[in-house]
Amino acid sequence: MSLKKSFSADKGICKVTFTVSKEAAQGAKTVNIAGDFNSWSSTDTPLKPAKDGSFSVTLELQMNREYQFRYLLDGTRWENDWKADKYIPAPFSNADNSVVVTSK
Repeated sequence: MSLKKSFSADKGICKVTFTVSKEAAQGAKTVNIAGDFNSWSSTDTPLKPAKDGSFSVTLELQMNREYQFRYLLDGTRWENDWKADKYIPAPFSNADNSVVVTSK
């Protein structure tokens, strides 16, 4: 898993590419991302599958913020990003949420 960021300071935007590697996907057919940026919808933001078995999506997020998120594999299994900027306890479970920080 990985997070790739590019900044457009004049627009106040950080483009973040969220990638779930083939190894992390563990044979999943679908991967969605849910987080602060999409009201924690488990269906609104699917990642696109690649030929190598990985999945990715690029989102435009406001700069200088922190967004919590998690991946949902095959609609049943929640996973954190192994390379998240940090992790914080989820308010409604015994798990942590991944966090992406959109500042330089």
